[in-house]
Amino acid sequence: MYVEKDEAGGRADKASKVDVSKILAVIPPAAELKKEKKTILEKRVRIKFEKSLQKPIARIPVSIANELGVKSGDVVEVVVAGKKKVLLEAEVVETNENFVVVYPIELEKQGVSDNSIATIRKARSRGPV
Repeated sequence: MYVEKDEAGGRADKASKVDVSKILAVIPPAAELKKEKKTILEKRVRIKFEKSLQKPIARIPVSIANELGVKSGDVVEVVVAGKKKVLLEAEVVETNENFVVVYPIELEKQGVSDNSIATIRKARSRGPV
């Protein structure tokens, strides 16, 4: 509270309350500072074998690719049961399915069957594909 003289020369008490919400409106909330779209590192999906594929690729639906931050041409790692791994080139496709179509040769050699649940992630380093 501060004191101010009025026109007659007397004292006039004037309460000056500052509205804190107006001051804080200038400062963005913490949630606004981190508005970046978060990508997840890995996702568990069902894999389907397609024997017609001629090279080691994984056809990933757009919805899953966006979550993982994968683009066509990136290398992805498909891991089944934490032990059986294979590196494949990603091919993003426009489908509504919730499964990934993969090149079966390497996975069949490791004993993985069609329609298995696997973890898919973007490969950290580009390895042999």
